[in-house]
Amino acid sequence: MAASRSQVWLVQQGIWAMALESMPLASGYLKATALQDERIAANADIRIHNFDGGCTLFGMANELFRDGVPDVIAFSVLGWNYREFAALAETFKQINPRGWVVFGGNHVSQQAHRVFAMYPFVDVVVNGEGEFTFRDLLLARLDDCSPRDLGHIAGISFQDGSGTPVTTEDRPRIDDLDSIPSPFLTGAIPMTDENGVFPYDVALLETNRGCPYKCSFCYWGGAVGQRVRAFSRERLRQEIELFARHKVHTLVLCDANFGMMRADLEFVQDVIDVRTEYGFPRSIETSWAKNKSKVFYEIVRAMKEAGLHSSFTLALQTLDEDTLDLMNRRNMKVNDWEGLAEWLTREGLDCYAELIWGAPGETIESFMKGYDRLASHVSRVAVYPMLILPNTTYHQDRDRFGLVTVRGNTDDFEYLLSHDTMSSRDNQYMHRFIFVSRLIAENPVFRNLWAPLRTLGGITQSELIRSLMDWFDNDRHAATEPFRTGMVNSFTDSDVLAPVLTYVYGSDEAKDVLRRWWTESVLPSVPAAVRSILDTVFEYDLLTLPAYTVPGQSPSTRYANETFPQVEVDGESYYVWRDLRLACDVPALVLALRREEPYEHMMGEVVTSVYYKTGANNFLPSTNHEEILYYMGRLERQLLGK
Repeated sequence: MAASRSQVWLVQQGIWAMALESMPLASGYLKATALQDERIAANADIRIHNFDGGCTLFGMANELFRDGVPDVIAFSVLGWNYREFAALAETFKQINPRGWVVFGGNHVSQQAHRVFAMYPFVDVVVNGEGEFTFRDLLLARLDDCSPRDLGHIAGISFQDGSGTPVTTEDRPRIDDLDSIPSPFLTGAIPMTDENGVFPYDVALLETNRGCPYKCSFCYWGGAVGQRVRAFSRERLRQEIELFARHKVHTLVLCDANFGMMRADLEFVQDVIDVRTEYGFPRSIETSWAKNKSKVFYEIVRAMKEAGLHSSFTLALQTLDEDTLDLMNRRNMKVNDWEGLAEWLTREGLDCYAELIWGAPGETIESFMKGYDRLASHVSRVAVYPMLILPNTTYHQDRDRFGLVTVRGNTDDFEYLLSHDTMSSRDNQYMHRFIFVSRLIAENPVFRNLWAPLRTLGGITQSELIRSLMDWFDNDRHAATEPFRTGMVNSFTDSDVLAPVLTYVYGSDEAKDVLRRWWTESVLPSVPAAVRSILDTVFEYDLLTLPAYTVPGQSPSTRYANETFPQVEVDGESYYVWRDLRLACDVPALVLALRREEPYEHMMGEVVTSVYYKTGANNFLPSTNHEEILYYMGRLERQLLGK
């Protein structure tokens, strides 16, 4: 009688609750690499279980174990799922005590002592790149090795017979990335669901691995301070074509510094060629190279000419020189980033910037100074609170900076309470600022308002955000309560933003709260001569929020999807609000102000149509501002070139 095949399950969970799946790239790499081995392919079945961030622990356990358990269960562990996956591993061991539990991923790599102390039922922790390590673990399992005797496998930690953690020698970085089979081309990650539709929000892929920098807050899979290694152009071209055939709108590249090498330009050229043939992909999102080189400018020009979209990022993190030194971060020279932002503005290209609040050395005063300086060039500023991640300089040298941290309510990240230059009270205030900033500037509820308000009204971006913070604190209207609750709880709950965002996007009551604040608190403080212009821009930003209705609620009377005819433009579906009368062409007005050009001649009524891309409900609850931007209303001339 033939021996039964070993059952191997790979478990992954995204961070967001979404209508669409998050592509299980890490698990796909593991599955494809393992099945490349003939012995594993002949003797093991490997299955990926991919959960979204909204799945409950009980729900995941029931789905995983209701019909039996595997011989090996491996979890891709990050800070947001560490506790849940540990609980699932404990349940697994109750059902199959002889089964193997494998943990891998950024949050547990090189952290075996803590993992085993907290969760002794975990058998193996993978350190570093996991593809060939996991293959070797499966071969050891097929050889009936004990999980307590795995010293011959490089790149892991395990517990010996006495329960003592043992860490084997480091496994060298994978030099030839093409030795990892493509999870897309091999079918390890399916490209369609049961209805034949691409099931993921975006396509995730890597073009390279490694990062030459060693920032104090970053780990990037242990690849910091490493030589960059690339996948071959031929392989990447085949993957792009596969995604194009499935009409994938957005490629999200999981690279640390895309736009740094000539190979990156070749990749973009291939995307443009494939789009010319198939009509897709339409956009590329990535972590752009920190120091923008000649290659970056060539890439941007090529993408602009081809109509290939992206949100070009200025990942500055801070503009305070002392804080930069403590970050061990060689930033762009100030004139370089300002010049780049001005160039992108002149080219009419979208750009956003990233800042981190809470880095050692930073104060409220230094942060606000840098924030407004940055916002004068780039209004979409994403501000995130500092997290202390495993294996980083901040984590290892915490006493040097006086860090005081606490673990999250529902995750295992270390959140900062205070440090030598930041009090807990200051930190609490800034978390409120971050909440409102992310709500109206990052995601962004207001997209066009910032430049006119600054240049015509004399109000900086941070001043407007603080004004809205005060309004949320003091206004007692019932419709303001969701805003106030989210803001107040933002210091202790990292998940409060998404419900408030959907409230703004999907209800008239929320928009009316913003109108009352604008009318009563902001307009009276600007010169009377420009109030009409600013009010026009404010209303335009609300008008062009995505066409979205909160599930289970009645449609918004003014923005209801049902009032819009649906049309197809260049292979994509849009709702259209036809023959809309606007006081002026707001995007053209704003661009003129940003370029410091005359604008008075633009102040005249226009009749146009506004197009809203359908499917916003798949993205809005995620707080993924890079994707949400594609669902904002666009004028007919912006979409159709008329």
